Amino acid sequence: MKITETTQPLVMQADALRHERLLFPALGKIYVKTEPLLYALLRCVFGVVMLTHGIPKALGTSHGSMANPMAGSIHLIQNVMGLPFAPQLAFLVMLLETVGAVMLALGLFTRPVAFIIFLQMLGISYALGPTWPWIDRGIEFPVLMGFLALYMSVRGSGHYSVDKKLRFSI
Repeated sequence: MKITETTQPLVMQADALRHERLLFPALGKIYVKTEPLLYALLRCVFGVVMLTHGIPKALGTSHGSMANPMAGSIHLIQNVMGLPFAPQLAFLVMLLETVGAVMLALGLFTRPVAFIIFLQMLGISYALGPTWPWIDRGIEFPVLMGFLALYMSVRGSGHYSVDKKLRFSI
């Protein structure tokens, strides 16, 4: 097989699998072939989850038990984190959770958008900590989302993405 720009990641994955001890070695080829698609699906699902938090802020509608998510964000930024310009920062959070979420789902500027989401999750974890269980408004969910975002910021857009189509390598 001739190694091209599009097959190089698959070849690198196949090489990495040769050095792993797989419980079912016959599944190695399936892992290599499905990984790019599953990563794109992970990126899309992550973007949709973020979007479900951004849309209520943008539309001024309730989100679960939170009657006004934008007011909740402003309160968290201003009164819990003690940051100035809370309404403006909450507006940026809303943009990140709407426009940024769509960009992430499409694989457009994945690395910078995912890194900004990681920073947001770090801030949320700081504000809500040290309580762990999400059901008690803890940091369980933001920590998970933060590490997923950090992984995406390092991994990049992947094979199935707008960045790949536009040949961006940010």
